[in-house]
Amino acid sequence: MIKPLAAILGDIKIQHTLFAMPFAIMSAFMAADGVPPLALLGWITAAMVLARSAAMAFNRLVDEPFDSENPRTQNRALPAGEASRVQYMIFILACGVGFIMVCSMINVMAARLAPFALLIVFFYSYTKRITHYSHFFLGLALSLAPMGGWVAVREEFALAPSLLGIAVIFWLAGLDTIYSCQDARFDSEKGLYSIPRRFGVGKALSMASAFHAVMVAALLLVAVAAHLSWIYLAGVGFTALMLYYEHSLVRPEDLSKVNVAFFNVNGVISVGLMVFTIADIIIKP
Repeated sequence: MIKPLAAILGDIKIQHTLFAMPFAIMSAFMAADGVPPLALLGWITAAMVLARSAAMAFNRLVDEPFDSENPRTQNRALPAGEASRVQYMIFILACGVGFIMVCSMINVMAARLAPFALLIVFFYSYTKRITHYSHFFLGLALSLAPMGGWVAVREEFALAPSLLGIAVIFWLAGLDTIYSCQDARFDSEKGLYSIPRRFGVGKALSMASAFHAVMVAALLLVAVAAHLSWIYLAGVGFTALMLYYEHSLVRPEDLSKVNVAFFNVNGVISVGLMVFTIADIIIKP
């Protein structure tokens, strides 16, 4: 079981939990208006890892028929035979149950919302079959991170995490649109939907830029709603510069640096914004 588990963890790239995790953490700091209890941060971290792992494994399971035909994804664990569908199902069940149990340790509201959160993140895997705008459903799934971080601390919904959630939706919609440019032809051949398939790679990249502009605007509104200062705004500026750099890496005629733009740059964006946000809250200039 060790080898299949290692194959699954490698396949779902568990290290990329880093994408959404910082938004949950920074939201928890905003909700606490300071440093949240360390035990609570631990539960939030565990919940993020488990939810994201369950969602990614479910996505691999559902997409296996397509992954086995796509040259870009044929080396994933399921098509390559490194893990079985049953092993993936066990992994998903274990992560899903673990997520619900962790949420029950946080507070009553988190426990009640946990099953609905799983339904949302699982539903995303089917959206490429029904809409060209599946990228926004991925954004919706990850937008649960800032909402969850806030609920964990205050056990309520509020404007600031909602605006941060909107920023995450448009961030993911933009970066997933960029990433999907690699599969525009394959999606067309297999009857799958995406913005690059619908509008072409060139226009899709322009639309991704517009989505990221909306993200920056939403982040600016967060500053007002959460009463943040110039330190956070410097973080927004840093985010805008990194997004500009990300888009400079990708051209309609050259998608060779998509993986750099998708994985490396966006990891820096999320962690960087978190650092600026936490610094603002702790220093309180």
